[in-house]
Amino acid sequence: MIVHHDPELDCLTLQLGERFDFSIHRDFHDACLGGGKPARSYVIDLGEVAGMDSSALGMLLLLREHAGADRADIRIVNASGELRSTLRVAGFDKLFVLH
Repeated sequence: MIVHHDPELDCLTLQLGERFDFSIHRDFHDACLGGGKPARSYVIDLGEVAGMDSSALGMLLLLREHAGADRADIRIVNASGELRSTLRVAGFDKLFVLH
């Protein structure tokens, strides 16, 4: 996982690797939730992700709560068709902006 924070925009971008599952839970938590005050916006880049499990969905929900729930600005980008379908079936297209 590659983490980039743009201090000017206060935007945190996470470029995830091949797997978005429980194996990255600690790193995801530390990058997104461990710093205390939430960033103004988040970009979750799934371009390299080949698969994700239910813990990935849980991590996204925790991030959403941390970032302000309905006021959160979280964009999920570069998801494959399969991942987009999974996110839609789970109703995440109503909670996050999917690009």
